[in-house]
Amino acid sequence: MTDATPFTWGPFLRGWSGEWSDSLSDDGTHAREDETARRDRWLGFPAAAEGRIAALEERLGRRLPPSYREFLAVSDGWRHAGGFVTLLAGTSEARWHNDASGLSAMFEEFLDGDPTPEELRDVGIWRRGLQLDVESDATYVVLDPEDVDEGGEWAVYTWASWRAESPRRFPDFATFMREMHREFHRLRARTPGGEPEFVNATTRRLDARVAEARLLALGGDWEEAERALDGASEYGRPRAAGLGDQIRRLLGRTDLSYEDLATDPRYAPELLPPLVADHAAHRHRDDSTLKYRLRGATEDVVTLAHTLLEQVRSGTYGYTAAGPFGEAVDRARESARWGDTDGAWRTMLDALPLWQPLGPDHLAPLGWVADPLLGPLLTPERGRVLLSTPRGGQPGEPRSDGADHSDPEGLSWLADPAAPGDHTSYRFVLVEGVEPQDLPGRLADGEGAALDGPMTLHEAHSRSLRGREFSAFDDRALVAVGRAGARWSFAFDGSRPRLAPRLFVSPAAAACADGRAVVVWGGLRGGHGDPFFHLSVARGGAELYAFTYADGEVRRTGQIPPDLDPGRFFTSREGPVGTAEAIGTERALLEAVADEFGVHLPRHAITRGRLHTCTTRSWTRPPQDAETFTVTRFEWGPN
Repeated sequence: MTDATPFTWGPFLRGWSGEWSDSLSDDGTHAREDETARRDRWLGFPAAAEGRIAALEERLGRRLPPSYREFLAVSDGWRHAGGFVTLLAGTSEARWHNDASGLSAMFEEFLDGDPTPEELRDVGIWRRGLQLDVESDATYVVLDPEDVDEGGEWAVYTWASWRAESPRRFPDFATFMREMHREFHRLRARTPGGEPEFVNATTRRLDARVAEARLLALGGDWEEAERALDGASEYGRPRAAGLGDQIRRLLGRTDLSYEDLATDPRYAPELLPPLVADHAAHRHRDDSTLKYRLRGATEDVVTLAHTLLEQVRSGTYGYTAAGPFGEAVDRARESARWGDTDGAWRTMLDALPLWQPLGPDHLAPLGWVADPLLGPLLTPERGRVLLSTPRGGQPGEPRSDGADHSDPEGLSWLADPAAPGDHTSYRFVLVEGVEPQDLPGRLADGEGAALDGPMTLHEAHSRSLRGREFSAFDDRALVAVGRAGARWSFAFDGSRPRLAPRLFVSPAAAACADGRAVVVWGGLRGGHGDPFFHLSVARGGAELYAFTYADGEVRRTGQIPPDLDPGRFFTSREGPVGTAEAIGTERALLEAVADEFGVHLPRHAITRGRLHTCTTRSWTRPPQDAETFTVTRFEWGPN
């Protein structure tokens, strides 16, 4: 974070020295130099006269960068720069490093045949840099005379073996020292027993800013709140990081710790679920990682965390909240269950002003992001809308438009190459007057005539392969089901299935009762085989009309409505030529179907959400006499 406050060395160094002096205990165990510094309330040394600074520049053969020069004119060196540099060089100690540490040679060993400029820099700075660390805990500090800005400032580089990272860069010496002051604060923020409480003008100012940021966040001004919390967190102020992580999670960041708030029994019901869900998302992680995150938690909180972990992994976790907002959550989950993710989001957002925090360190509802049905609703745009909505009793209007529609209208998004899922081929059934939960009874037989629990299509396909047999005459589709508009339900298969016109039997007639059923199988852009497209419509158990474009020909039956007549879309025997023409034809076909029946498919739910699934009966005819086919069976254990 860039400091915006005016900066002068004298007040800054005196303030730092006073804070350091007040942070020491009275046990008398400090080194003599530290006792003197404590008594004098001064971590520095007498100012360097201009002659001493000029003599150093003559010895080095270079004019010093402005901020280091100005520092020396106030203090000729410095004690306790941060937590790991005990003594920082003044005019008598500053010298060219000349790889005295051997770090250039060490970094050089890591170079390959095509090193990056950053890798070459990490080698060179230790040969050419001006060494500033005199006494330290294996921490090296150099000014780089070749990394110079327009104001003549030299960049500062630091490296410590125990950090296991590349050298850290600071644009100038003043920026480095301000970071060392913040590091001093971070290391003192949580004082152990017996130490004086770490309170001073800086901490009081920052803690007041944290309290103000909390109200800003609840009032919808999350951007200003985040800036304030980030600034306080850089100084290690308690609560700042935990509050900031709540904002960051709703903006799409993961692997956050929420500081100590997630293990606080008061906030655990809201903050543990996202913490546990982020852990569960990384299957390679050992649960010891979670144990580290839970350090210091009570036995009850640890038990709750492991219960939540089991629920998240099994897809059974269900977020709950109190009051009217909790009631809205239940309605939203039911909408999301059947694919209406936009409706689910609006339901939650409309009730958000009625939400109440669990305590003063709770900024927004968060447990819902771990819910298998509600979590997929979150996008960075929606997170910003939620954060911009006043809540928790704070007055005001939302600071941004809450009408965030993730789903386009109609069906034509399937023809968009940039749409999630890259559906170069797909098939779906639309059934009128039937609820989604009743579709298995119309599309499946036996064990397939039951809905599986909500899951992503990837999860469903992985599960369906275990212990299943496949044959050349077995084309049972694993479909996600949901609502496709007023009185319409859908069953969608986006696994890029290929149409075999000689074997295909449309499920439309078997799917419908009093209403209509529509079957679409699109593959005009498929790169594996010839392009194809099929449409069939049935009512009352009988097919009304159909057409199939395949092998460069259109085969049609029944009286096809003019708006769906294949002659409008396939105007030549060759069909659409090239990707652009294929996309245009596919889009026009899908738009015509959507307009004819007033239907749509929910893109967000299909591509990113979790829907109920079932396996249909085969879409191919039975084998005839003398027709041979192979059977393949997959067997493997759980991942």
